[in-house]
Amino acid sequence: MLKWQKIASKYLVKERWATLRVDTCKLQNGSIKDDYYVLEYPNWVNAVALTKENKIIMVRQYRFAADIISLEIPGGVIDDGEDSETAIIRELQEETGYSFDSCELVATLYPNPATSTNKTFTYLLKGGVKTHEQHLDEHEILNVEEYTIEEVKQMLKENKIEQALHVAGLYYGLMHL
Repeated sequence: MLKWQKIASKYLVKERWATLRVDTCKLQNGSIKDDYYVLEYPNWVNAVALTKENKIIMVRQYRFAADIISLEIPGGVIDDGEDSETAIIRELQEETGYSFDSCELVATLYPNPATSTNKTFTYLLKGGVKTHEQHLDEHEILNVEEYTIEEVKQMLKENKIEQALHVAGLYYGLMHL
């Protein structure tokens, strides 16, 4: 299948966490699509992280845009020059204070390939032990919680975990256990 061709591009917003541009594109059939909005986000990582006791580490935090208190798997943004595995190890130590025996990439997903450029790398980490205190970013406020695998499966079954990428990550992680 042929790709669209970008004819013109203009940045409307350029910030650290998100960039918005508007493109003009020529489609496969030759027609022109004006005003195609694209969000440029940095790539993300998240983790299905298991403790030595085989419990899944989750974080609960308020999410302003959706106005919900969300139960999620830990994760965050990949810093400039950082690879995804280093990023998830760092994020887990910062958010949860845990370190792990093993780290395996289980999925690479596009959050919304129609309008966003970024990818999310999901890792399965095992053998977690608490090695230090949380070191949260200035605006991060979250609680660390642990659940059995069966409890997480039940929450998934009952649609009690609402963040789509985290639900997908949990399914990928559980398939690799």
